[in-house]
Order: sequence, then structure tokens, then C-alpha cells
Amino acid sequence: MISDIMQLNTDTAGLLIETAVSAVRSHPDTFCEILDQLPAAVYVTDNDGVITYFNQACVALAGRTPVAGADKWCVTWKLFTVDGDHLPHADCPMATALRENRAVRNVEAIAQRPDGSRFRFVPYPTPYFDDHGNIAGAVNLLLDITPRRGSPYLREQAEKCRQLAASITDQSAADSLNLMAAKYDEQALKISRS
Repeated sequence: MISDIMQLNTDTAGLLIETAVSAVRSHPDTFCEILDQLPAAVYVTDNDGVITYFNQACVALAGRTPVAGADKWCVTWKLFTVDGDHLPHADCPMATALRENRAVRNVEAIAQRPDGSRFRFVPYPTPYFDDHGNIAGAVNLLLDITPRRGSPYLREQAEKCRQLAASITDQSAADSLNLMAAKYDEQALKISRS
């Protein structure tokens, strides 16, 4: 079920980012109207990473209003790796996409809002190029995946591991399952503390 949901989210995100990049490239004077209609957080930067546009879904997700022309690389207040380590904005996926002139995929991060709440997300930073092949900027879509990675889900997985461990006779396998359960519990505790 989770893999089906993730595939649906990935397919949807791919379609949304393609729409956003196409709008920015093909309709430079009116792309804001198109991006405002998308049901996801989308923002645009220039080739130096300075945010030039963001939709209202970005404001809702980030819990803050980014400052166009001043904020760089990211609309969020603070960033962390999935392990909980601080992630400087200069090292975020959008900064990597611009620095390396490539789309960045299959990355997850955790953002903190000014009110202290956090959310887990998958970014889709995608550079776009001018007619001469020079990088002109990038578009990023932020897909909130907190519900599939939240504490209740992790606790549920831990309980499944414990139940399976209790039902098998192979002690080595049971020990491995109990270790997995402990790791799920540890992740759930980290999320609930943040």
C-alpha cells in the first residue's frame, strides 16, 4: 500500500514539475497564473538560486512567506537531513541542482517551520535553460510525505516486527526483527520530539 501511494505521488509530482517548468519556459510573463493553480508547493529561482516566485501552497507548507529577491535556494525556514542533522540551505537539493546543472531526484529532507513544527518532504528541483542552453534558473516542487513517514506509521511498523518476531522459532530472525522494531521506535521518538 505504501509503495502504491509513493508511486502515485511520484507520478503526480513528475507531471506537476513538468507542467511548472514548461510554464516558466514557455510563458515567462504569465507563468505565475499557471503555477498558482497547481495543487502543490512550487517555487522558482534565478540561476544564482535567489527565489523569484512562489505560490501560496509554498506559504502554507513552509509556514512562512518567503522573501522574493532575498531568500536563496529554499522557501523553508530550517532544513534537516532525514537523520536529523542540520542541512544548510547552501547544501540543499535546489542548491545542488543549480550548482550541478541537473535535476535532483530521490532525496528526502525535513523542514522546520518558524512555529517549530516539522514536515518531511521530497523536493523536485529542476533547472531550466534559455534558448542558448545556459541555465536560466530552476523550478522546485515540494511534496509533503509526512503522513507516510510519521510517528504512527513507524510505531505500526515496529509493532508488526514485534508480532512477527514473537510468532517465529528462529531466534536469529526474531532478534533481527526486534532490532528493526527498536529502530522504528527510535525514528518515531525522534519525530515526536521535533
